[in-house]
Amino acid sequence: MSRPAHRVTIFGAGYIGLVAGACFAELGHHVTIRDIQPERVRILNSGEVPIYEPGLGDMLARNKERLSYTLDGDEAVRDADVAYICVDTPPTASGDADLSRVWAVIDTLGTAGHLKAVVVKSTVPVGTGERIRRALDEAGLGHVGYASNPEFTAEGRAITDFMRPDRIVIGATDTETADLVAALHDGIDGPVDVMDIASAEMVKMAANALLATKISFTNEIAALCEATGADITHVTRAIGQDHRLGPHFMNAGLGYGGSCFPKDSRALRALASNTGYPFQLLTAVIEVNELQPRRAVQRLKTQLGTLKGRTVTLLGMTFKPGTDDMREAPSTIIAARLLAEGAHVRCWDPMARPGPGAPWDTAERHPGISEALDHADAAVVVTEWPELRDTDWSAHVTRMQTPVIFDGRNVLDLTTMQALGYTYLSVGRASGPEHTA
Repeated sequence: MSRPAHRVTIFGAGYIGLVAGACFAELGHHVTIRDIQPERVRILNSGEVPIYEPGLGDMLARNKERLSYTLDGDEAVRDADVAYICVDTPPTASGDADLSRVWAVIDTLGTAGHLKAVVVKSTVPVGTGERIRRALDEAGLGHVGYASNPEFTAEGRAITDFMRPDRIVIGATDTETADLVAALHDGIDGPVDVMDIASAEMVKMAANALLATKISFTNEIAALCEATGADITHVTRAIGQDHRLGPHFMNAGLGYGGSCFPKDSRALRALASNTGYPFQLLTAVIEVNELQPRRAVQRLKTQLGTLKGRTVTLLGMTFKPGTDDMREAPSTIIAARLLAEGAHVRCWDPMARPGPGAPWDTAERHPGISEALDHADAAVVVTEWPELRDTDWSAHVTRMQTPVIFDGRNVLDLTTMQALGYTYLSVGRASGPEHTA
């Protein structure tokens, strides 16, 4: 039986909006994606993809007859049944979410009285839906439904997460709107959890904050492992076998990055502070994460004696493998700190697209791992790209001036690296005495 197709408008052609649009088209809906960046729309209309996400290009190409792209907001919603808001909500100086792009979309919808529903997928503070509902009513759109439908997709596997989700959360005040949003997902095998709007908004922020907490807790235990001689890989493997805890998000390393965890953790803390509640646990989670890349630089400094005049290679730049996203990447802090210490910074990454400005205007980028390591005094594994596991480390050891490796993701085998002649440092694992080179 064929599913009824709807006309969906997506505001925002970033990682969330573009994936959502492609997946809705895959489900048979007709999708118009609107963005305010002319170059991004031009790229999409030319059949190319402005971001890297596995499987996204193929899905967009496969459904091109059901997809269109525009800069014009009125054109985007002209025939739409549902308008999805998938724009960025970056942090302000206070840590609150900047909702200016959300409100810009709401202003665009002022004359779209034919819509059946407006749905927010952007991460917004709890209470935003109530304000949007009020704004829609004041604009004469009281008959248009409103829903919160937060996303839980991770970059690098966003298509899979959308099409095979753990759950589909829908926050709505009326059954008709909730049913419409649920119907848009027909064909997806995942439980639908309908709730009030405020709870749906909180689910997204709380989920990301809890995952961030697991990461920071693991890194705290890793620091204790370094001090006591325990091995964090053994500890987390055993902990992860406990069905109450699970193994996910318990890899010690340089901390979390990207567009969600840092921003959402700060936004939830700001929300708590604005209500007069000091969210002390979340404050500690954020502080631990901010310290992690700095600890890596300090350990290199201890190992090398000084960083001034040293050449340090960063292996990986993006905040995680499988994406080209540099937002809140630990590599940015590490590179900036190394430069501040007087080091020369090289970098390698197969996908990274760093923007202009410090520190990337100063760092040297190399197309291959070998070139990046040539005559380097040390290297830091920042992103766990599979190329780093597959590379011939025996061939690189003689290329380096001093073969010091700080494995910030624990992706390499300690015994093998030491046997090859590397001074090998990692996170939460005993690697022999660290000494001044």
